[in-house]
Amino acid sequence: MIEDTPELTPPSVEHIPDELPLLPVRDIVIFPYMVLPLFVGRDLSIKAIDAALASDRLIFLTTQKNQETDQPTSEDLHRIGTVGIIMRMMKLPDGRIKILVQGLAKARIQNITQSHPFFSAHIETITDTPSAMSPLEHEASIRSARDGLEKLLGLGKVLMPDVLTVIENLDDPGRLADIIASNLGLKIDITQDVLEIEDPLTRLKHVNEILGKEEEVLSMQQKIQAEAKGEMDKTQREYFLREQLKAIQKELGELDDRTEEVTDFRHRIQDANMPEKVLKEAEKQLKRLEKMHQDSAEAGTIRTYIEWLVDVPWSQRSTDNLDIARASHVLHEDHYDLEKVKERILEYLAVRQLKAKMKGPILCFVGPPGVGKTSLGKSIARALGREFVRISLGGTRDEAEIRGHRRTYVGALPGRIIQGLKQAGTINPVFMLDEVDKIGTDFRGDPSAALLEVLDPEQNNAFVDHYLGVPVDLSDVMFITTANVTDPILSALRDRMEIIAIPGYSEEEKHGIAQRYLIPRQLDEHGITEQHLHLTDSCVTQIISQYTKEAGVRNLERELANVMRKIAKRIAEGKIKQYHVSPRNLQQFLGVPKFLPEQEQEKDEVGLSTGLAWTETGGDVLYIEASVLKGKGQLTLTGQLGDVMKESAHAALSYIRSQAQQLGIDASLFAKQDIHIHVPAGAIPKDGPSAGITIATALASCLSKIPVKRDIAMTGEITLRGRILPIGGLKEKVLAAKRAHIHTLIIPKRNQKDLEDIPKHLVRGLEFIFVDTMSQVLQTALCTKGRKKLKPAQGVPRTTSRQRKKVIRPGKRTPVRQKVPKAS
Repeated sequence: MIEDTPELTPPSVEHIPDELPLLPVRDIVIFPYMVLPLFVGRDLSIKAIDAALASDRLIFLTTQKNQETDQPTSEDLHRIGTVGIIMRMMKLPDGRIKILVQGLAKARIQNITQSHPFFSAHIETITDTPSAMSPLEHEASIRSARDGLEKLLGLGKVLMPDVLTVIENLDDPGRLADIIASNLGLKIDITQDVLEIEDPLTRLKHVNEILGKEEEVLSMQQKIQAEAKGEMDKTQREYFLREQLKAIQKELGELDDRTEEVTDFRHRIQDANMPEKVLKEAEKQLKRLEKMHQDSAEAGTIRTYIEWLVDVPWSQRSTDNLDIARASHVLHEDHYDLEKVKERILEYLAVRQLKAKMKGPILCFVGPPGVGKTSLGKSIARALGREFVRISLGGTRDEAEIRGHRRTYVGALPGRIIQGLKQAGTINPVFMLDEVDKIGTDFRGDPSAALLEVLDPEQNNAFVDHYLGVPVDLSDVMFITTANVTDPILSALRDRMEIIAIPGYSEEEKHGIAQRYLIPRQLDEHGITEQHLHLTDSCVTQIISQYTKEAGVRNLERELANVMRKIAKRIAEGKIKQYHVSPRNLQQFLGVPKFLPEQEQEKDEVGLSTGLAWTETGGDVLYIEASVLKGKGQLTLTGQLGDVMKESAHAALSYIRSQAQQLGIDASLFAKQDIHIHVPAGAIPKDGPSAGITIATALASCLSKIPVKRDIAMTGEITLRGRILPIGGLKEKVLAAKRAHIHTLIIPKRNQKDLEDIPKHLVRGLEFIFVDTMSQVLQTALCTKGRKKLKPAQGVPRTTSRQRKKVIRPGKRTPVRQKVPKAS
């Protein structure tokens, strides 16, 4: 829609109304006699235009102080603007309005009479009031303005030809100043200052000053452009001269930079002692580089590729120190206990003494955080006299991290295996791949699958990185991986590794580690000595038992550091010179204990049995409660139990129902009573099958009203026929029972062999009862004294710590998917 008034005659200044609709404009200052289009989109502006069109088409145009304000207030508007007439209006498809306005006269806002739905202002027109000036001054000012404008045009300023024609014919200093200021493309604030000057000659003088500044700016801009062009010309000239110099050197037989680079690469290739296939590829790429222009992009790619080829230590190897006694001393010096791992390394050295060429072992240390898996790798490298390289694979999702990028990609690089060899500088380092159980998978591939070739002794003698594209022999590398649990590891990858379990430490082992390693290290790091601080053995034991609950020793070291920081602060303040920390004053440094031992049961109770669970931070004691109440024979399970543990509860209930007569239980109870089984600490998820016999014992006690002995803990999986299946994590469960002051343990008979893996000092004072049927468990665990005898268990074997033989460190344990207690 277009509204046009071709015969519209603008009113004179005297006929301009005192109150007009107000249109706030952005990015431009409108002067009298200007004719320009405006695009209007804001709702208040459109309504102001509609109001103007509905009357005499007059509208007051003023500029906003802040151009970013979308909803201006009266305080956001300049007080001086221009009264304009709307000559034409057109509505655009996007909802905006395009108007053509002509400035009529300057005006000043007296007050805003309306702000909604559009602005309306009471205005006062402003008439130029020329000061008394001589004709000579008048002419000089106009000529000065025209001369300044011509200089700008000579420096590259562009103005419309019709504007120049108007300027040449104008003799009014006020109008001349307005038209120059409106066409120079100045900042809004500068242009508004020009509009607000009422004296025409003063306004023109101000415009002359602006023209002078613009001339300086354009002159500097032209100078900068000329210098940039000169630099460009210089660079081109140097390029041609350099090419001529190369041609002259070629005629004279002298070497240029490219020839020197190629010669250097050739010497490095010869010194690298590459395998034959790699040597052929390196020479092929070197010939390509020699024929290319050195500044081309392809030349840079080939140069980087050759650099990587010569940096791989194809023939550099460290000599293994095969002294078994020295290696044993180093391992015992760096780590407390961990006998199984140390024995495996010493076996490797013994075989190396008998056979010079053998494939590097692929070991996988599995254990909870903080038990020393990563530091053990460094110790192994030091014992062997090899370089050590560690790569953290936690969170890795890109297969190219292992195999490298193909050279077709921009910024391609070899994988971290080749980068590690370059870092080590030898072809036979100790390579530690940390957190192999935390590798991810996404659209970029599966890094675990890429490791299948790396960690296979039958394949890694010809490992091909995508970037290098040539076989690399990794058979001499000793690969050591670490993981917290083995479940997330790809089964094919797990099959390629020799898994060595590193279980959590007992309190005695933590005490030894603290005295031999942690306390001396923290004393050194905090700048204090044993003369300043004395930690008693009982104090260290209390920190271990009441301030940490972990399988490793990281938190133990943090708590020791916490004590030493406070001691160091007191020493620095000059308060003390020596301090004695004992269990009596330990709370002054570490606060109240964070972990308290489980409260012992005061008496034998009906429906309450004690079980043992494995967690990633060691073992724990589980108290399982069972009760019956009137109902319809439903079984309720609470305590955040997992699916496996729920199935164990159902299996236990089915067994108890099948043995109701032998247990003296009325069979009708199962149809008239509901059974509720609860495992306390309901906020902690629990899962695993080894709570089966504990649940069955609680059920049998609850239904037969016979108490369970409070000083017996048990673990084992139950079947429907009452058979007891073996469990894992026996060492951790034994430690949990010992911490809870329980000295009699019922364990599956098939786990009797696992006691050989537990050190003697851990089972001292404990009695183990080995069972293979549930009837044996009930015969032992229920208090039958003074009550009807249960069906006797046949041949319940018992053993004490005195009957045990020589033991070694524990072997594999049953893992859990979450960091939660698991009755495994």
